Amino acid sequence: FGISSNETFVITTTSRTEITEENFSKLVHDGVTLYLLQSVDQMLLLATKERIEFLPHYDTLVKSGMYEYYASEGQNPLPFALAELIDNSLSATSQNTGIRSIQIKLLFDDSQGKPAVAVIDNGSGMTSKQLNNWAVYRLSKFTRQGDFESDHSGYVRPLPVPRSLNSDISYFGVGGKQAVFFVGQSARMISKPAASQDVHELVLSKEDF
Repeated sequence: FGISSNETFVITTTSRTEITEENFSKLVHDGVTLYLLQSVDQMLLLATKERIEFLPHYDTLVKSGMYEYYASEGQNPLPFALAELIDNSLSATSQNTGIRSIQIKLLFDDSQGKPAVAVIDNGSGMTSKQLNNWAVYRLSKFTRQGDFESDHSGYVRPLPVPRSLNSDISYFGVGGKQAVFFVGQSARMISKPAASQDVHELVLSKEDF
């Protein structure tokens, strides 16, 4: 890498977790993206891109069709799909100390691209690893496993308050992708963790699936 013997450097994950002798054994080595930096908080000069490779979670086969939020006959599925889309925002803002803001925007301006539903919040944000976990089809928020960064995908089990102010709309963590591809053809998630300078973006399309 062209590093001279008198230069110092660190190796980190895309979530800026420094790889040390103590935590190296816990790192998932297959296909993980790492940064080689002068310091943990070094500003990135260019955007980095990684392709998320995964097989559908076994729940896709084992529990397929059991927990479909729009499975009941005679019900309009659209409200359930929209509810799924704000579930992440409800969880992300559940521990806010200040104002809790969640916006739902319907975008129909053809000059800005195809019509879209946008859900925007001021929550804790997700790391690249947590976005990766969200992408894994039918990976329950209570069973998400992985390396030392997975942190159950950042999910915070909310206090027992009325569900309209709560998360757990998608109790099994199976509906987010279902909702996205029920409403549209692709999903774009842009997130900045509260304690990080990095912005992470995830793009999924039905065509790629």
